Amino acid sequence: MTVTAERKQEIIQDNARADGDTGSPEVQVAILTERIRNLTEHFKANHKDNHSRRGLLVMVNKRRSLLAYLKKKDVARYNALIQKLGLRK
Repeated sequence: MTVTAERKQEIIQDNARADGDTGSPEVQVAILTERIRNLTEHFKANHKDNHSRRGLLVMVNKRRSLLAYLKKKDVARYNALIQKLGLRK
């Protein structure tokens, strides 16, 4: 259900804009996407887990706001990230 430290480092390296970059919108969105996918799998077996469902909604809204910010700042980076993560436009 959680993202392991090794997996998180892989995601950061794949999406970082420079060495040591952990806070760019691309990295944050990629980590949130991984967490959202893990929780979605969790809900297939645990459909009554409403406490975690609230956390999922918080993550989805955070990702949406980060994507809106990135789209406003740099559309090319936004489109590249959407394509890379397999999210819809």
